[in-house]
Amino acid sequence: MDEMGPLKLTPYLKENQIRQKVQAMGAAITDQFRNKDLLAVCVLKGSFMFYSDLIRELDLDLSCEFCGLSSYQNEVKSSGEVRITLDLNSPIKNRHVLLIEDIVDTGITMNFLRTHLMSRKPASLTTATLLLKPHALKVKCELDHVGFEIPNDFVVGYGLDYQGYYRNLPYIAQIQSLN
Repeated sequence: MDEMGPLKLTPYLKENQIRQKVQAMGAAITDQFRNKDLLAVCVLKGSFMFYSDLIRELDLDLSCEFCGLSSYQNEVKSSGEVRITLDLNSPIKNRHVLLIEDIVDTGITMNFLRTHLMSRKPASLTTATLLLKPHALKVKCELDHVGFEIPNDFVVGYGLDYQGYYRNLPYIAQIQSLN
């Protein structure tokens, strides 16, 4: 990590709160896609925990796919420049796609990814995010399933990181200070 040592964290969303929300989102998504072949796309790296918990709540036939994007470059705020670090390995044309993201703050990354995937002509594209920071949005961003709306604070845990660390926390915590 950096020279300052461990960060001061305050728990923000507890494990049971996250679990209950993921179960509710899973039930809603199951109802939406019943009798449809679903492709669930995980946006790496931050979404992997939410993704794995959410797809286990889906009582559906589905296949899994992964993509990687970067807009933070080890900073606490999005750079505004989105790079694809891992593209999908399978075609999505005429498939029902569920795009699963950990957090939407500026909306830039989600809009970039939606445009990128829609150009491949899926039958439908539905978005699910665990966290939304509505006060951080820089562009209008349509989301289909949102777990929690949170303030514009930097959070870690449950897949979210700071410089690659803290992803393994089973809860979401707010960083008190980076100074």
